[in-house]
Amino acid sequence: MAGLSVADIFERTRRNHGLEHATVGVLIQRLGPTIRLVARSTPRGFYIYGPLPTEAVRAAVDEALARLRAGETELAVSPLCGTNMAVAGLLAGLSSMAMASAARRPLDRLVGAVVAGTLAVLLAQPLGRLAQARVTTSADMRGLRVRRVERFDVGRVPVHWVETEFSGD
Repeated sequence: MAGLSVADIFERTRRNHGLEHATVGVLIQRLGPTIRLVARSTPRGFYIYGPLPTEAVRAAVDEALARLRAGETELAVSPLCGTNMAVAGLLAGLSSMAMASAARRPLDRLVGAVVAGTLAVLLAQPLGRLAQARVTTSADMRGLRVRRVERFDVGRVPVHWVETEFSGD
């Protein structure tokens, strides 16, 4: 990453995050919604934690990349993303604090905080997707290439590392 600006590192992470979401989406389509996995992106690629065959991960990465390049940009935004939880937590916490401090009686504070928190979580669903689309992910796969997909184990947890590179690397 030497020689890259903070903006370049952020943009690479966003693009890898978009490919990660698309890959997980393809894996869920192929293997079913009950598969258990977690994923995390970096500027150099992404990790998928879970008991998956390496061939299935590689095929899903290839399909996800092709589909994103073909214009299926919605694959870069996922309802399972941690961004959704972060937005919900932030909005619920702030709105609950505001309501709790605005009321005088303890019961009014509690009711206000619960109502405000609930409304904030409902509002967070579309805002979380918007935050992903505009801030934390990108569907732009121009110049991105998958270098390798490699499996290793962390204790008893199987992990796949999907390494990417960008034109000019």
